[in-house]
Parts: sequence; structure tokens; C-alpha cells
Amino acid sequence: MTVYAGQGDAHRSLALLWGRPDEPPTGRDGRPGRSGPKPGLSTDTIVSAGITVADAEGMAALSMRAVGERLGRTAMALYTYVPGKAELLDLMHDRVLAELPARPAPSEHWRDAVTAWAEELSACYLRHPWVLQVSQARPVLGPAELAAMEHLLSALRPAGLAPERLRGAVAALWQYVRGTAATTADARGAAAATGVADEEWWHTRSARLAELAPDFAQRFPLLTALQSAGGGAPEESGREAFRSGLAVLLDGIAASSATA
Repeated sequence: MTVYAGQGDAHRSLALLWGRPDEPPTGRDGRPGRSGPKPGLSTDTIVSAGITVADAEGMAALSMRAVGERLGRTAMALYTYVPGKAELLDLMHDRVLAELPARPAPSEHWRDAVTAWAEELSACYLRHPWVLQVSQARPVLGPAELAAMEHLLSALRPAGLAPERLRGAVAALWQYVRGTAATTADARGAAAATGVADEEWWHTRSARLAELAPDFAQRFPLLTALQSAGGGAPEESGREAFRSGLAVLLDGIAASSATA
């Protein structure tokens, strides 16, 4: 399931994202919402409830009605504060990214700063895996999303990359973290979705492959060698692969820096 950010009213969405209280609230029909605050209800509480719903039940379960039920209100009660689901999704996305540090921690080398950024972003995605279903085709343009990008640029600045290489490095790093997090999130959800544990799935298919292709090691020697070098539980193996792949990317950035 892929959803696109920025589908709501641009003026209202950006006003909410950037905390402009001077913008009057509007309903989903574009008309001014009902005046007067409702005790215990605010844009912040609605966004928090939306994140709770998505974290617990996934993106497919997210709706204004579900969020209203979480808060003990009707969906209509939410429209005074948030025009609709599209705007709510933008706010939720940016709120999640606000969990990331605003700037790099002091470090002796840019590699350490970029590694910390990558690990923090990956952990954020895995705490809120529904965020991975929000397409990157159109950014939310919220302060936290832009701060995450500024953080990475600040971490990379000492590498001294030329602008075109810096753009490539940023795109590669962001997509690498996002892609590996998506793979881990899918692996975590596979057992619950299919009713088959990872160990059982692999055992069944490995045994059958051995029967069907007794010469597997001869036909695929490099793949066999790579698999033999791995080890540990699937998730631990995934973490090791994440660190190794990130190191390769950083080696490439270092080489680009040296030739800039």
C-alpha cells in the first residue's frame, strides 16, 4: 500500500505543519470550522492519536473515524482542527521525523556523524513502519522533514563533496536507509501476516531445494559461499548487512571527496 503526501489543501496543510495559529480552521468542505475549542481536543492530540492508530494497526486502519474513536469523539469533531485524512497524514509524518535529533552530535569524523544519522533514521522508521508506505515522490515540506535533510547535509559538509556529488550522496544514503528499514519491517510482519514463522519457511524451502538441486553449491558457488559466511538470527544478520552496506556507501563518499 503506497500513499502520497501533500494531497490535502496546500494552504491549510502547510499552515498546520508550520504552526501558524493565525490561519482559521476549516472543515473538509473548505468552509470555516466550528468556533470554540473542545476540552481535551487539539491538533496535537489528534496527530498523536493518529500515530497511535497507525503504529498499532497499520496504514490501512488509519481514518478520521478510527482516530476519533481512539479519542472518544466522532470523526466530525476532528474536522475543526484537521481538515481531513490527507492533512492528518502530513502532520503525522512530520511529527514522527521530529523524533530525530535536529543536528549532528559532535564527532571527530563526518563518517561517525553520518552513521549516527543513518542509524537514528532507521530506528525511527522501524518504530513507525507505516511511514515507509508514504511515497517520497512528493515531500511533506514540514519543518521536521526538512530538518532531517539539513542534519544529513550538516553531517556530510566536512566531506567536501562537490554539489552534484553531494546530491547523489544524499539520495543514496536516504534511499539506502529507507530500503533496508522496509526490508526489516516486512520481515517482522511476515510471520503475523502469513502464519508461518521465518525458521519454518526457510527450513521447508531449503530442504526442498536440496532435493531438487543436489548440485546447488556447484551451480551457484559464489552465492553458496556468501550464505556460508553469514550467520545468526535473520534480524541480527540484517543489522550486520545494514552496517556493512552503509560502510561501503561511506567508502564511496570518501573516495568522491578525495577526487573532488
